[in-house]
Amino acid sequence: MFETAIYAKPWIVAVGVNTVLLAIAFLLPKKLLTPMGYLNAWLLGVLLWGAVGWQAFAVVMAYFALGSAVTKVGFAEKTAAGIAEARGGVRGPGNVWGSALVAALCALLILGLKLSGQSDSWVGWLTLGLVASIATKLSDTSATEIGKAYGQRTFLITTLKPVPRGTEGAVSLEGTVAGVVGSIALAAFAAVIGLIAPMGIVICAIAAFVATTIESLIGATLEDRVPGLTHDVVNIINTLIGAAVAVGLAGLLGY
Repeated sequence: MFETAIYAKPWIVAVGVNTVLLAIAFLLPKKLLTPMGYLNAWLLGVLLWGAVGWQAFAVVMAYFALGSAVTKVGFAEKTAAGIAEARGGVRGPGNVWGSALVAALCALLILGLKLSGQSDSWVGWLTLGLVASIATKLSDTSATEIGKAYGQRTFLITTLKPVPRGTEGAVSLEGTVAGVVGSIALAAFAAVIGLIAPMGIVICAIAAFVATTIESLIGATLEDRVPGLTHDVVNIINTLIGAAVAVGLAGLLGY
């Protein structure tokens, strides 16, 4: 019974904290998510906290806060140009799972390993993969939003020909730098709170850069041209690549 209580405690705390935060979010006049977006975020938050710990929850919360902040950068100009996020930047369920489905899957795998009594390298690698997936998404969001707002020269990644800001698959120096900074910032936060080792910051930054580059290629060539390959699906692919690259590098480097 005592052992059961130990396993149950993180889940009870997770439900309590996320329910309180959900209630506060619904009462605040400024919304970051739609009502269904908040409910899906509640489910995600409970899973991350219960399966991995408060640190994983904190990393995803940091992403949503920073991602929402960079979306608002230059929002008036982006709206006037017709390239701003829909709903005034307010996210829905698709955005929640497009950003964090891979992190949720990593959490479920970590939970499975813990319940089976295994604490080998895979727990550490999957934790790094979880962080890398979120760092990749913040890198993508930062590159896109800062590129839209401040990109002086925007090129299509496949041809390097100049294209208007907001074009799918377009890249800019300003956006690329913002993306790298975003991934490093999130990974550094994860290291500071003890979720990953300092070496993981470099691994996450490399993984995010590789993944966002591939995501730009997909955006320029396949997104919305292949049935079912929506923006949210591309985001899932993007974060999956980031997690996979991070886990692969961790294995190679002896993380």
